[in-house]
Amino acid sequence: MILNQEQQAILDGAKGETLAKVMKTMVRYGEAFGAEKMVPVTSEYNHLVTSFGLKMMTPVFELMQKLIDAGAISGQKFSVDPRPLDKKVPANFLQNLIFNKFMYSTQGSYEEQLKKLGLKSEDSFTCTCYMKEEGNLPKKGDILSWAESSAVVYANSVLDARCNRNSGIIDIMGSVVGYVPYFGLLTDEGRKATWIVEVKTTKKPEAQLLGSAIGMKVMEEVPFIKGLDQWIGTELNDSACSYLKDFGAATASNGAVGLYHIENLTPEAVEQGERLIAEGAQVYVIDDAELERVYKEYPVIWKNKDATPKLCFMGCPHMSLEQLKEWTDKVEGALKEAGNKKVVIPTVFTAAPAVLEAFEKTPYAARLKATGVITSYICPLMYMNNPLCAKMPVITSSNKLRTYTTSRYYTDDEILAQITKGGK
Repeated sequence: MILNQEQQAILDGAKGETLAKVMKTMVRYGEAFGAEKMVPVTSEYNHLVTSFGLKMMTPVFELMQKLIDAGAISGQKFSVDPRPLDKKVPANFLQNLIFNKFMYSTQGSYEEQLKKLGLKSEDSFTCTCYMKEEGNLPKKGDILSWAESSAVVYANSVLDARCNRNSGIIDIMGSVVGYVPYFGLLTDEGRKATWIVEVKTTKKPEAQLLGSAIGMKVMEEVPFIKGLDQWIGTELNDSACSYLKDFGAATASNGAVGLYHIENLTPEAVEQGERLIAEGAQVYVIDDAELERVYKEYPVIWKNKDATPKLCFMGCPHMSLEQLKEWTDKVEGALKEAGNKKVVIPTVFTAAPAVLEAFEKTPYAARLKATGVITSYICPLMYMNNPLCAKMPVITSSNKLRTYTTSRYYTDDEILAQITKGGK
């Protein structure tokens, strides 16, 4: 890798041994992927994936402390993934004991480290840091040093920023040293589509289901999606962006997609059209039958497949303000139709702290509370990591949560029916 004078000086120890080690790590990371140079991180804020104070993460805490002690803090303020605990979310005595004594006992001390390293604010804990309420919204062309797969794919695809699918710790190191290796999704060539996906459904496809199908098919490659704009429009408004948030999270978790292009909608596809498609791109046709096939092949790993659900999580990734309002209307309407006043399954809607704060200022908040739905900033995935929670029959319409936990996936309409009417 060819380094410029400043980068070489850092590597040689001009700014201290710790920063030299950070630079060496980033250089080795880049060389592993064939990068020939480093480029500056240009975004105003960073985003980290490691938000949770798991006892098993002691090496991470030690590394963070070394950075703090050496004054090698982040060059940008940063947001971080959601907190793993919230007293508002139902948990019994034994579950809480495991959460607080055996799993996340170091949460408080780790959050203190994050503050010293450059945490954006006390409540900057969310996987959807790019919500306007949260304020970590990269500009077109910004070079990022983010981790969190759902945030990276959104930033690349919807915001037209540039970021590779980094791992935890690499994210903070890029921000500390101010440079990231230039390869993959940072390059024009790496952003070309090697798959053409033709959406030929007879109705608007479920975002999480469509994203899952594409992710499992193309894996880490870049898809150019045709036909979806007829269902979600050609404008990146709140509704379309909420859809793409969930769609992208499914492509990134059920596969390893870091960037997608949607014809007539996402920025690069609007500007460049089919010039984004690489020569020899493969074709994948998605119709109603294909989505049904994908859905039916999801494994159900509950011990009792016919168990009555004990909990429902919505919001992985975190819900938008638009979605909270939309689901308030949906839940109210379905409860009225069923003749019920409150949801019949404990239900948690998760969203970023700043989004929840904005929601509380609307009349929708009191209406949703009246239905019995709980709102929380929690990370459902971290909740489900508790072995006692993993044994519970939990339902969700998040394909990310389904993939990483024992939660069972249902479509939005099926979830709505279950939480308001009961049954299967």
